[in-house]
Amino acid sequence: MKNDQIKICCVADLHGYFPEIPDCDLLLMGGDYCPRSKRQYLWFQEKFKPYLNEIAERGIFTVGVAGNHDWGFQREMGLMPSMTWIYLQDSEIKLFNRRIYGTPWQPTFYNWAFNLDEPELKKKWDLIPEGIDILLLHGPPRGFGDFSPYGKEHTGSPSLTNKIYEIKPKLVVGGHIHSGYGIYDMGEGVTYIGASVVNEAYQLVNQPIVIEL
Repeated sequence: MKNDQIKICCVADLHGYFPEIPDCDLLLMGGDYCPRSKRQYLWFQEKFKPYLNEIAERGIFTVGVAGNHDWGFQREMGLMPSMTWIYLQDSEIKLFNRRIYGTPWQPTFYNWAFNLDEPELKKKWDLIPEGIDILLLHGPPRGFGDFSPYGKEHTGSPSLTNKIYEIKPKLVVGGHIHSGYGIYDMGEGVTYIGASVVNEAYQLVNQPIVIEL
């Protein structure tokens, strides 16, 4: 039944680290998995795939999106290995009677992967259907977990924030801005989790965030 709560673990911005995942029903991964590498598909095959296998062996379902460092999913998707997770790119899956939609896009940021400017970003958000329970992102919405200590400004997409208030998913998960780690009450029954496990110095300092939904 949909009223039965499940335990959800949220992580993002691993940048080559493999954080210990606590017991949960569902693991949501918000992108930026790999260290800097020109041959990402090998790293995903040799390093990340075994990590996901260990998680799956514990009976945990994993759903992920790519991030701006994960060039392989944009440039070489056909070369990326098959892994024990559900990868979403402007697409939806239903698990535990909950609709999960995932999208990797974010505002242009140093010309990384999955970057778009606002008019094109809005077109991506327009693809998100109504009735979604969980929205899995890489980049945060404007005003929530998006303040950059470098540019001293909010970097999230304003049209994404508007879309979230329009469709009102119960849970939104992202990362990208490492200093945005934490849980944010967006109001109107929406919770945003900035799930970055590294800090701005790319050090593994934050714990995976677990929430019941």
